[in-house]
Amino acid sequence: MPAFRPLKTLVRSLSTIAARSTSELVGTAPPHRCYIFLHTPQPPSEYPAKYATPVQRALLLRTTKWGGSVNFAWSEDQQSIRARPPGEEDKQEYHLTAFAHLRGKLKATVSMDNIEEVVEQLRMHAEGVSGATSSISDDVHLYVCTHGARDCRCGDTGGAVAQAVRDELRKRRHADPSDPSTRMKLAEVAHVGGHKYAANLLVYPHGEWLGEVEPEDVPEILDAILALPARPRNTDELPICPRHWRGRMGLSKDEQVQLLQRTYS
Repeated sequence: MPAFRPLKTLVRSLSTIAARSTSELVGTAPPHRCYIFLHTPQPPSEYPAKYATPVQRALLLRTTKWGGSVNFAWSEDQQSIRARPPGEEDKQEYHLTAFAHLRGKLKATVSMDNIEEVVEQLRMHAEGVSGATSSISDDVHLYVCTHGARDCRCGDTGGAVAQAVRDELRKRRHADPSDPSTRMKLAEVAHVGGHKYAANLLVYPHGEWLGEVEPEDVPEILDAILALPARPRNTDELPICPRHWRGRMGLSKDEQVQLLQRTYS
């Protein structure tokens, strides 16, 4: 029996380390009711350290009042509009994808010319107003922060995780063209906050934020996501991948912490 004591000690130590890491992560997802991604033609690796545009600033100013957050995203597969030349940034148009904790996904095109109309559409979507337009889809959207100019950890670890996701999806689809992973869409995003938690992976429409993701974690995380319906998670549903869980759309910091505590209680 004494021979098993070192093993028990090791297991206990690893559990303590995992619990400490989880406690540092939980509650670090910024509270939001709606997350808005502006599609760009260039990847985050080409973004400056602090990336902002007139449309993004105007959208952020108007949507933060009711729990909106705005970011930039790039994908090889998503539609984007060619960037305007220097000096004409205020004329830029963007395709956008937005996710709300009450209604799922919404798509629109926004510019300074129609921003008030789009903001109202987004507000109704976020508040679950009857009659608001939303997209019904089984797609799962994965957003990895790869904004290296903002922090090298996001560029290095985030870039490695994005590539690992890309490779894993390609492998699964090659093995079985009808594999559930065909529903997954990968994109790279600008700064999401929490450089030290890189790689950061945002999962929508579920609204889950994951941190401290390494390339070797990717298969397990994809399996966990695909095991769930593609919809916003309810406030009382268990977190996806608790070891990596930063928080959830629609929950305050305290609510995120309390939910994880209930998971382990």
